[in-house]
Amino acid sequence: MKLTRIVASLGIAISALVLPARAETEKLSVIATFSIIGDFARVVGGDLIELRTLVGPNSDAHVYEPKPADAIALARADVILVNGLMFEGFLQRLVEASGTSAAIATLTDGANVVHDPDGGHYHYVNGEAIFHEAPNDPHAWQSVSNAKVYVENIAGAFCSSDAEGCSTYEANAAAYLDELSALDTEIRQAIADVPEGRRVAVVAHNAFRYFERDYGVIFLAPQGVSTESEASAADVASLIREIREKRAAAVFAENISDARLVEQIASEAGLALGGTLYSDALSPAGGPAATYVDLMRHNLAILTAALTAD
Repeated sequence: MKLTRIVASLGIAISALVLPARAETEKLSVIATFSIIGDFARVVGGDLIELRTLVGPNSDAHVYEPKPADAIALARADVILVNGLMFEGFLQRLVEASGTSAAIATLTDGANVVHDPDGGHYHYVNGEAIFHEAPNDPHAWQSVSNAKVYVENIAGAFCSSDAEGCSTYEANAAAYLDELSALDTEIRQAIADVPEGRRVAVVAHNAFRYFERDYGVIFLAPQGVSTESEASAADVASLIREIREKRAAAVFAENISDARLVEQIASEAGLALGGTLYSDALSPAGGPAATYVDLMRHNLAILTAALTAD
């Protein structure tokens, strides 16, 4: 159902249902489009914000179908935090349907963006290959230096909407930026300990090219697969040839993707399945990747363990 019809089906204008969130809560009402951005917002905003995240843990924002409650939440919001780079395909329709007047902050503004030579990338949902068309790779958070840009943009957006809380937002951001700088150093040092000849991994889709660019691990993924079906036998055979030519060391599942394809590839290539990487979403609370920092450390540990195993 189209979002405009969903909103119309509510039977009453959203503006008549809600009061401005600041008047009710005295907190900045913030919408984050998906869980990784939500975590950045939580750290920067602290107790001064009321946060709602649209696409939750272990969920794929590329194929998310908004709910009527999402439109109502956007109508209430003071600030909406988005990734941009065409990552959230649902966003424009949702914004229009909600009638929101909130400030929309695109967090990849100013980031060092990877241009996508293929014009898009694939996600696998229930074994089906879904093509997401985009001229740039939207997974910019997989570079910690880009994550720092996200944090700075969030602090700027919060300060613009809540001048009284600006000093708190800036202090929270500054402390977090120091933590992220230390994380970046940690990742570089750990990857440097992996022999260069073993820094090749296989994943379900091209979500890790920023990690590849910044840290030197090559990621192979199925290419040229149908948008309506799983990779063909020819696609898998071509990838396996590349795996052997580049001497890939391990195959990894992803938390948002069906594991059957990578399990098939691992079996046919004679490689071990090295574990699950977190690509486009955090884990639930209590899981191994409940925060962005946890996500990057978990991925680093899984990668280095599998790539250095005999």
